[in-house]
Amino acid sequence: MSSSDIIFKFYDAFVHADAKTMLSYYHDEIEFEDPAFGKLKGEDVKNMWRMLIERSKGELKITFDNVVADEKSGTAEWTAVYNFGQTGRAVTNKIKARFEFKDGKIFRHTDHFDMWSWSGQALGLTGYLLGWTSFFRNKIQKQTRKLLKSYSDKRI
Repeated sequence: MSSSDIIFKFYDAFVHADAKTMLSYYHDEIEFEDPAFGKLKGEDVKNMWRMLIERSKGELKITFDNVVADEKSGTAEWTAVYNFGQTGRAVTNKIKARFEFKDGKIFRHTDHFDMWSWSGQALGLTGYLLGWTSFFRNKIQKQTRKLLKSYSDKRI
């Protein structure tokens, strides 16, 4: 299977809220990073996707395009549309993903998005005022990691 096929199938599974299939394309030593969770590895990465899909309760809408890859790396653009759990506010998050491959699987996955734009949509005025600061990003990462730890602890 080509690297572009792996990316396509990964996102197609995400569109269908199929975490099991998504995670089958990840290397056992997967490394992930994005502005909301920071750096994650291994089972934490897998639990992050499981948690996000489960918590969305079918309300997460995913689209993707511009998949480009060679045998070592690839990119894609994807959009997540959902209501943010804490506020109920509508969010449209446009994300640029980068991938590195090892042993025919995704070994590194890095998502980039505009934290200021996301925080303004998700949190309103507070997000618009503080969303661009490293203090705010660190606070969000602390909260998301706490949610992930709680979720992971329940899976044991």
